[in-house]
Amino acid sequence: QADLVESGGGLVQAGGSMRLSCAASEQTFPHHAMGWFRQAPGMERKFVAAINWVGDGVYYTDSVKGRFTISRDNGKNTAYLKMDSLLPEDTAVYYCAVASTTRDIRDRQPRVRQWGQGLQVTVSS
Repeated sequence: QADLVESGGGLVQAGGSMRLSCAASEQTFPHHAMGWFRQAPGMERKFVAAINWVGDGVYYTDSVKGRFTISRDNGKNTAYLKMDSLLPEDTAVYYCAVASTTRDIRDRQPRVRQWGQGLQVTVSS
């Protein structure tokens, strides 16, 4: 079984909503921060959102603030990314990530311990 399993994604119209899920193995990643990145075609992978283990520290890239919400359910070892008011420029492959701290996710990608398999999110205009 993979350490990180993503679900959700697909096609949605502009202005719509979508939720991504990322289930982690508690045995492999106890008390870790989790986050999301995205990679558009021809572009580098970029930070989207991060949340600490407790859930009281959340961070977003400027372009998604007010539209995306990251959360987690530690009982299910799962993180979520709720995306509202989606725009065509949100189209990308979205990757879940696990690291020791939210700082590692936000600023130090090489310290990400595990990546999800990636989910295609396509927003049509």
